[in-house]
Amino acid sequence: MKSLSIRSLKLFTFGMFLATTCFTTTAQEAENTFWNNVQFGGGLGVSFGNGNFSGTLAPSAIYNFNEYVAMGPSLIFSYQSGDFFKSTLYGGSWITLFNPIPEIQLSAEIEQLRVNQEIEFIEGTEKDNFWNSALFAGAGYRAGPVTIGLRYNLLYQDNDQVYATAWNPFVRVYF
Repeated sequence: MKSLSIRSLKLFTFGMFLATTCFTTTAQEAENTFWNNVQFGGGLGVSFGNGNFSGTLAPSAIYNFNEYVAMGPSLIFSYQSGDFFKSTLYGGSWITLFNPIPEIQLSAEIEQLRVNQEIEFIEGTEKDNFWNSALFAGAGYRAGPVTIGLRYNLLYQDNDQVYATAWNPFVRVYF
């Protein structure tokens, strides 16, 4: 009787070891497969001149579902100032990329920004805080990790206080 319970314990221990090893290996393979399909990148921009300054930082990550489709989130922070204004913008976006051939990239991006503005007038300073939404459709030329192109804001209005025009050039880099 004693040898049966020791044998059963050894079999149970060996079975648990085998199951745990198989599960851990499968989980690690799935995790490695996921991270092998993730790319990090985004955008960085700085411009200045005539008393104006603009700086933007937009890190992002995309998941490549296959060689044609990828999507993922982005964070956005931008600061702009000039002789009579200051603006701070922050928020996020979700981008979907479609590559019909390796050199061409089509994109759709929804963006939501919180905008905090201060504008100086002769009469005093006016503060304006609001949310701004944008929906971009874009196309670009892709060479390796870099895509250069043009996107169009489908929600653009003439009185838009964030974008001067519906058309925006872009440079995307993903590694």
